[in-house]
Amino acid sequence: MTEQTNIKNTILWVDDEIDQLKSNILFLQKKGYEIFEATNGDDALDIIRKNDIEMVFLDEMMPGKGGLQTLIEIKDIKPELPVVMVTKNETESLMEDAIGKKITDYLIKPVNPNQLLLVCKKIFESKKLKGTQVSKDYIKEFNEISVALMNELSYKDWIDIHIKMSNWELELDEHTELGLEQTLKDQKRECNVEFSKYVEKNYKKWVNTAGAAAGSESDIPVFSNELMEKFVFPETQKYKSVFFFIIDCMRLDQWLLMEKYLPEYFRISKDYYFSLLPTATPYCRNSIFSGLYPYDIEKHFPDKWWKNNEDENSKNNFEREFLISLINRKKIKLRNEPKYVKIMDSDFGRNIESKILSFTKNHLNAIVINFVDMMAHSRSDTAILKEIAPDESAYRSLTRSWFEHSSFLGMLKQLATVPDVKIIITTDHGSIRCLHGVKAYGDRESSPNLRYKFGNNVKADPRNAMYIKKPSEYQLPVGNGIVSYIIAKEDFYFVYPTDYHKYLNQYNDTFQHGGISMDEMVLPVVFLETKI
Repeated sequence: MTEQTNIKNTILWVDDEIDQLKSNILFLQKKGYEIFEATNGDDALDIIRKNDIEMVFLDEMMPGKGGLQTLIEIKDIKPELPVVMVTKNETESLMEDAIGKKITDYLIKPVNPNQLLLVCKKIFESKKLKGTQVSKDYIKEFNEISVALMNELSYKDWIDIHIKMSNWELELDEHTELGLEQTLKDQKRECNVEFSKYVEKNYKKWVNTAGAAAGSESDIPVFSNELMEKFVFPETQKYKSVFFFIIDCMRLDQWLLMEKYLPEYFRISKDYYFSLLPTATPYCRNSIFSGLYPYDIEKHFPDKWWKNNEDENSKNNFEREFLISLINRKKIKLRNEPKYVKIMDSDFGRNIESKILSFTKNHLNAIVINFVDMMAHSRSDTAILKEIAPDESAYRSLTRSWFEHSSFLGMLKQLATVPDVKIIITTDHGSIRCLHGVKAYGDRESSPNLRYKFGNNVKADPRNAMYIKKPSEYQLPVGNGIVSYIIAKEDFYFVYPTDYHKYLNQYNDTFQHGGISMDEMVLPVVFLETKI
C-alpha cells in the first residue's frame, strides 16, 4: 500500500499502556498521521483543550478516570470529535453504553495496524473515497441514460429514468464537492424534452384505450382515475384498516427523502403511476377519488364539477362524495363508511395526529395533506422562503425539515404500533422549477394558470406547449366556454404579452405544476406494512 506522507490529520491515543503500542503508533506516523499520546483521562482532556485533535483512540480500562467517563468529558469539550473505543472487554452491555455515549467506532484488543488504518480512513477520508466512487457511478449511468434517450422508450423506461435521476439528485446533494449538479440538471432537462415529446405523442391514445388500467402488459401507464381500483381497493380486502394518504404536490425526490425515516417502523414497497393532464389538483385529485376522467366527472356530476376559474378552494369540495360513489359503483365491500379528512393547516394536523389511532376502527381512511403544495406556492410569493430554498436541493431540505417535525410523521409512527394496518401514500401531481417563460395568447376569460391554460382559442408556441383543440378527445371538460387547452412542456411557464417582462421576471424560478414533466407526472405509490 502506498504510504501517504501528505496527511496532517491529528490523532490522540489514550492508553495507560501506551509504551506497548509504539509499533502501531509508528505505523500510523509512517502513513502521515500526527499522533499525540496520553496515559490517563485527565492528560487526554488537557491535550484536547490545547490542540486541534481530530480523532481519539481511547482505552476503556484505565486506572483513575476510566474510558467511559473520559468519553463523556471529551464530548462535553468537543461534541463532534470522533472517538474510537479500544478495549479487551467484549461484553454487550459495555458496547451498548459506549454507543449510547456517542462512540464513533469500537475495536477489540489486540488490534492490528490495518484495522487502525481502516478506521482512520473511514473517519478522515470516507467522504472523499465515497465521492470518487459516486463520480464513477454517475458518469456510467449518465452515459447509459444518454444512450437510452436515443431509443424508443416505454412508460416503464421513463419511470426507471425518473427514479434514477431522482436518486442521483439526492446522492449529489451529499457530494457537492464533485461539481456534478449542473451536469445532472442539464441531462434532466434533456430527459424532459424527450419525455414531453413522448407524452404528447401517446397521451390521446392512452386515455381513449378501454381497460388501460391495471394489470395490463401494454405500453399504457396507470393514470389518476385508475389509482384507487389498482392500488387501494385490493388492500381493503386484505387488511382490517387501510390508510390512504395523498400528499398534494409531492415529487418523487421529496418522497425519497421522507422515506429514509421509515424503515425502522415499516416494510416498504413502491409502485408508480402517471398523473393525468393538466397536472393540477382540480383534475388529478378529483379523478383519483371519482375513478373518472375529468370529462366524465363533468358529465356525470355536473353540479359537483367546478365552474369558477378564480376560486381555487372550491374545486375539490366533493372528494368525499366522489369516493363514496366510486366505492358503490365498483361494489367494494367495506366494514363501514370510509373516513375522509383534508388537512389544510398545522393545528388541524396535530388534532388528527392526536386521535389517529381511533381511525383504525374504519376500514378505509382517506387523508389529504396540503402542506407540500402550500410550500411550493408560498415559495413563489414569499421572499424569505425563496431565500431559504433558492434551488431544488434546498427545496428538498425544506421538505425534510417539515417532515421531521410534521403531524404526518407522528401519525405514521403511531400507526406503526398497530397490527393489520396497511398504509398507502401517494400524491396527485408533482411540481417543477420553472426557468423559461413563453408567450401565451387568449381572451380575458382564459384561465390564469402558469403551466396550463384553457379558454376560447388559447395558443402558445407548439415547441413549448401541447395544444389541445378538442378537449373531449383528451377526456377533458368542455363546459363553461372551454374551447381549447395549452399545456406547458419541460420547465416553461406561460406569460401573456401584456406586461410580459414584468411577469416573466415575477414567475421565473418558481415551483409550478400543471404541465408535462417527469417531476409532475411520474409519481410514487408507496405501501407501508407495519412490523407488528
